[in-house]
Amino acid sequence: MNKFKIFTVAIAVSLAGLSSCKQSFLELSPQGQLTGSQLNSTDGVEQILIGAYGMLNGNRSGTWGNYVSAPSQWLLGEVTADNAHKGSTATDITTMTDLEKMVPTSTNDQLETLWTRCYEGVLSCNSVLKALATLQAGDGAKFDDNRAKEIQAEARFLRAHYYFLLRRVFVKVPYVDETTSTSDAGIKPNDTDIYPQIQADLEFAVSTLPETKPKGEVGRINKKIAQAYLAKVLLYQNKHSEALPLFQSVITASGDLVSMPFENNFQTETENGPEAVFQVQHAISGSVSDNANVGDMLGGYYGSAPVTCCGFYQPTIDLVNAFKVDANGLPMLDNSYRTNPYISDLQSPGDKSSYVLDKSIKFDPRIDYTVARRGVKFRDWGVMPGDGWIRDPAFGGPFLAQKHTINKSAFGTQTLAGSEYVTGLNVNVIRLADVYLMAAECYIDAGDLDEARKLVNKVRERASKLTHKQAADGTEAASYQIGQYPSFPDEAYALKAVQFERRLELALEGHRFYDLVRWGILKQVKESYSAFESTYLPAYGNIVVNAYNNYFPIPQNQIDRSLGNVKQNDGY
Repeated sequence: MNKFKIFTVAIAVSLAGLSSCKQSFLELSPQGQLTGSQLNSTDGVEQILIGAYGMLNGNRSGTWGNYVSAPSQWLLGEVTADNAHKGSTATDITTMTDLEKMVPTSTNDQLETLWTRCYEGVLSCNSVLKALATLQAGDGAKFDDNRAKEIQAEARFLRAHYYFLLRRVFVKVPYVDETTSTSDAGIKPNDTDIYPQIQADLEFAVSTLPETKPKGEVGRINKKIAQAYLAKVLLYQNKHSEALPLFQSVITASGDLVSMPFENNFQTETENGPEAVFQVQHAISGSVSDNANVGDMLGGYYGSAPVTCCGFYQPTIDLVNAFKVDANGLPMLDNSYRTNPYISDLQSPGDKSSYVLDKSIKFDPRIDYTVARRGVKFRDWGVMPGDGWIRDPAFGGPFLAQKHTINKSAFGTQTLAGSEYVTGLNVNVIRLADVYLMAAECYIDAGDLDEARKLVNKVRERASKLTHKQAADGTEAASYQIGQYPSFPDEAYALKAVQFERRLELALEGHRFYDLVRWGILKQVKESYSAFESTYLPAYGNIVVNAYNNYFPIPQNQIDRSLGNVKQNDGY
């Protein structure tokens, strides 16, 4: 297979059809208008498909403003749960704060952005399918049957992905496909569940796509990716028995997780490795940011840090303490990790200069590959100094997120010159450890607790191989320990262990809120977290979770544009 990635720039699409398209592989091509004759060709269809891939990074054009549609889903997947704070300052982008505190409104601009970007992705896919059908029905040059089916499968997979993002966030969304007329699309109601259409698109992709990547390009969708995604969608519908064989196929085809270094998932030097089931591709192309990871840019640090924008996205005190382990190296499933919590230098006296890192705390080693904490060596940046890298510790806390950052040695080629908070780091949508843990849930549902335990222990065994991080004096920064579960005594214990393991392994990767919702425990987890977290950071107290907080309000603009055919979600 050649090693070219697909690097794309998102395209502007209207309901009337495709207006322009721009593609890139290793280098950008100049943007230009495509005429009807150009579209009605094999090259034209391939270019439209590249545009459909382009919306995976949630960026239509430019840099600023695409945060909620980032493939990492850091805002809606983590900040709305118990893993992360919005960060920055209390008055900065207050619509994000409203999401974190569970009080969003239908005029929240973040939600409008997500709705718009996802539907732009959907319409790009529909344009591919329409153009392909027109071309294949004509008398001119056309694709052979094999490539035509591949293109159809790629486009339908991508459409399913964009609709799945919408379904998780808004639940009730209108379904528009390539057969929907322009006049009907704008007034389509949101009165039916779209999971059947999502599932049908993914089933087609599974049955059609090859094991290898189409056209030999690493960024494209293949059968294994489609299997993993279909299984995930089935799991979200509690169809465990249907999902499990698909997860098993992905695991069998992927090799042993234990041999795949955890840290390789979060470095530009080792991305697209064996654990990467489905990664959104990003790249730096000179001074152009459209192909870059612009969705995570607000997570740049502050002050004296090598990257000085913008101080958002900070791990919670609760998440950091969840990495504590007991004498056997196992997680504290009863939340006793909150007893005598570690809060770094948050409440140190005076100028905090007397702070000393407590290296005796028993921590899972994944903590220092997930967060940055004072006194611990961070990547190749040096020792994290604490407040010097944090915008407002009293508001966002004393910790920083790590997985979206890159090594300083890669800045020259993997960051936008002068804007090092914009990187070329890929984003994992599904990785193999995620598949292991979703499969473990399915085994629990089937009553096979021991097989579930084996998968969880595989994830933990891999984590035990992490190199222990050092403090400033060169000694280990914690008493790192990680143990194996000897048994899962009952289903309740097994499910709690899997849920806790997902939190630790996948922390700050955009899964947490959606997991809490599908497990039916968002209210109890978020409100308990709020009571704990506000002891140290008062801004997060008194959070109340209502039943309707399992989803978000439909943007009022979209309701108005539909002439009232799109109805608001209950509770908003």
